[in-house]
Parts: sequence; structure tokens; C-alpha cells
Amino acid sequence: MKTILLKFAAPLQSWGTSSYFESRQTDLHPSKSGVLGLLAGSLGYRREDDEKIRALNDLDFGVRVDQGGRLLRDYQIAGKYKAKTGAFEKNYVTNRYYLEDAIFLVGLSHENDQWMEDLFHALKNPYFQPFLGRRSTPPNYDFILGLVNQPLVEALKEYPWQARPGYKRTMRDFHHLSIYVESHLVDSQDTKFRRDAIRSFSQKNRQFTYRKEARMTVLAIDQDVNTDHDPMAYLGGSHVPIKS
Repeated sequence: MKTILLKFAAPLQSWGTSSYFESRQTDLHPSKSGVLGLLAGSLGYRREDDEKIRALNDLDFGVRVDQGGRLLRDYQIAGKYKAKTGAFEKNYVTNRYYLEDAIFLVGLSHENDQWMEDLFHALKNPYFQPFLGRRSTPPNYDFILGLVNQPLVEALKEYPWQARPGYKRTMRDFHHLSIYVESHLVDSQDTKFRRDAIRSFSQKNRQFTYRKEARMTVLAIDQDVNTDHDPMAYLGGSHVPIKS
């Protein structure tokens, strides 16, 4: 079984699954619908290609939270004008939420290895520009990590910790990472329903349904992290490192 691994580490991301009207929320880790939307765009699917897009739901999906990031609110005011006269009518206050400085390891897998190779090729040669939840949030340049010969859960457990060096030093050498996967892949009592399975991306009638997601934790151990702080390194000469 092959698994596609992606690294989402752009400055801003947004993964809304329950946004309505003037408030555009984000979940704290990527949604399956958002990632499959990125994949569908890479394949050149249109929003009205419901059958092709729904077939992507068959992929097993998982996320490892390597660096949680922070919630950012973007406060906006939009004006409304009368269609016939062009006269000002009123202002709308909108709040749009993003995750900043977050890093996720994302996996997609299926037992059909040829399909996985085709999907991987599409990600490397996208038809439409990929983005992380919204068009204003393009991915990091190195977001495609590779296609590995491992089941999804095993790949998410074993792939090296992707957090930034400064974050790793803050957490020292030991840090627990949360993994969210399809509930049928693991034996876990920590489950919830998440409304991010796709039925249609159509602008006229977007539809999503629920799927069951399980949470588990793994211990990230990164022996390569250097926790010695050496402020005199660039000045040369002998010095004694200061333990941070």
C-alpha cells in the first residue's frame, strides 16, 4: 500500500467546516474536504464534476499535528450598495479566521497503488493552483514530501518530526504529537464526527456529510535537535555553550 505525504507549513492556512454568513471559521487541523479539494484542483476537476470528486472520498486520510500554530482573526468591513441607484446601503462586518505558523503532516492512501501514483503525479504537475483552504493561502514550496510504500497510519507515526527548529528546542527532545485518521484504521475510543466528506463542490449547492475521525498520540523524539545556545558562535574564538 502506498501513501502520499504532504507538509502544510505556509504562513497562513484555513480549514473551515462550519462557516456561515459573515463568520468564516477554521478548524485546528486540515479537513479531508479541503485536502481533497486541493487534490481535485491538481487533477483539473471542475466544481460541477460531482462523481469524480466524490470518488476521492475513498482515499484514506490522516493528519499529524507537528506544530499547532495560533489562531488569527482578520477583521473586515464590506460595503453594500443598491443595485439600481448605486447608493450606499450599509456595511457588513466580517471575521475571517486563519491558522498562522502551523505545520501539519498530511497523508492520503489507498490499496490501488497505480491510482496513488497517478494522484502523486497530478500533485507534482497541478492543473489549477493549489492552496491551503482558501485561495489567499498558497502552500509552502516544499509541501510535497513523497510517495512512500507504507500504510497511512504507519507512515504518520514514523515520518520525521517536521516542526521548526526553534519550536523543537522549546519542546526539548520529547513532545507528543496528535494524529487524526479515519476511525476504521485504528482501534481508538477517542472519536468524533466531522462534517468534511464531500458530496458536491458546486457553487450553487455545496454539500458535505459526516465521517468518523479518531485521534491518537505518538511520541516525537528528535535526537538531531541541538539545544545548546551559543551567542558567540559568529565571533570566533573559544567559548562555553550555554544550555537553553
